Amino acid sequence: MFLEIDTKSKTVLAAKDDEGRSITYGELCDFCAEYYSFIGKRTLIFILSENTIGSFAGYIAALSDRIVPLILSCNTEKELFTNLFDIYKPEYLWIPTRMSSKFKYPVVFTKYDYSLVKTGFPGYELYSDLSLLLPTSGSTGSPKLVRHSYKNIEANARNVSLLFELTKDERAIAILPMHYTMGLSVIASHIYTGATVLLITSNLTDKKFWDFIKQEKGTSFTGVPFSYEILQKLRFFKMNLPDLKIITQGGGKLSSTLFQECAEYAASTGKKFIATYGQTEGTARMAFLPPEMALQKNGSIGKAIPNGELLIVDENDKIVTDNNVTGQMIFKGDNVTLGYALTAGDMIKGDENKGVLYTGDIVYRDADGCYFIVGRMKRFLKIYGFRISLDEIEYLIKSNFSTDCYCTGNDELLKILITDDSQQQEIVDFITRKTKLFHQCIEIAKVDKIERNESGKVSPLIK
Repeated sequence: MFLEIDTKSKTVLAAKDDEGRSITYGELCDFCAEYYSFIGKRTLIFILSENTIGSFAGYIAALSDRIVPLILSCNTEKELFTNLFDIYKPEYLWIPTRMSSKFKYPVVFTKYDYSLVKTGFPGYELYSDLSLLLPTSGSTGSPKLVRHSYKNIEANARNVSLLFELTKDERAIAILPMHYTMGLSVIASHIYTGATVLLITSNLTDKKFWDFIKQEKGTSFTGVPFSYEILQKLRFFKMNLPDLKIITQGGGKLSSTLFQECAEYAASTGKKFIATYGQTEGTARMAFLPPEMALQKNGSIGKAIPNGELLIVDENDKIVTDNNVTGQMIFKGDNVTLGYALTAGDMIKGDENKGVLYTGDIVYRDADGCYFIVGRMKRFLKIYGFRISLDEIEYLIKSNFSTDCYCTGNDELLKILITDDSQQQEIVDFITRKTKLFHQCIEIAKVDKIERNESGKVSPLIK
């Protein structure tokens, strides 16, 4: 079964959520068999996820039963869901029971406040090692999906458990959503070791969150930069959390001040602060900074995860061997995903990446072998863990509003230049809905004209 869950102690808690539900490894195995009895074959299923036992059990069962899930947020915008639904035509949906009335299709099975819905679409052929589909991070409506293999997820679980030195006694605080690659990484790595996952839907600012992790003795916390910005405001670094052993970060770059505060907090309390780097295309984590280096390597993503390899290549694709020379970072390892899908016909495709991922990040390596990101090759931002395509934002604005526009920014702020500001607030509201960014992460400015050259490209001066 998936991550050998049938070899774990049947009475140990696999997961518990902050709504009071729980499931042991034995119950999880029984659920996998029950789940399959209603589907009975390898097919495509959409999971509208949330951090609850029902969502968790459906995901584990799908992987165990070799049913291929596309995992989406249960709060996915209707337009985006409909687009994906029409393109990929899943045979089943696994959704919160409270949402079942929104669909015209019959419910065939309900458990843990989740329901299995049969759409009536016929199944179609899927590549034999295709295990999971995830949208590219921060997708704003594109049908582009990342195709994972079973080997990818197993390698990620094994490698992460090694770098964090996980044991069956861990109780991971899972606050990152399941539809986010790093949220799934937390789940897979801890299930791999037979540990317990504490699934949380409540917000970091809720008293319920803190009561739950203290009561359940959470041992590790994984967050994105925004998570740590909130924790800083909550005076987290002054809290007494004796059961917490590891704090880890991914999903973008921490400010140097906050990075230093995390490192100092860990050093002063006997905990570990482990900064990590990853992409959906690499099944989450691909690099980590050893905790003993955190105080000396502020901002570094560290070195390759166990069983992985990092390289730098120049613009001619030749390997850079010298230190402190920038180039594109490449990752090699079994957790590199199969490739992308844009249509249902792509579900039969095999491994197009062959274990090699060109990350698009510009980096340098210091004398100690630690990597530092200095920029990106493509026009993407990564704000609070969401990867934002500047080209896609421009397309959406120009498709929905009567204005020319140009997008730029950094990993803290999306900047949008427009030539007509009569609908400025509507544009901000539209982009926040599409990207799930906060209003304060978007800045709009009016310009008289966006200068372009004869080929239609924006003038370098405007950048």
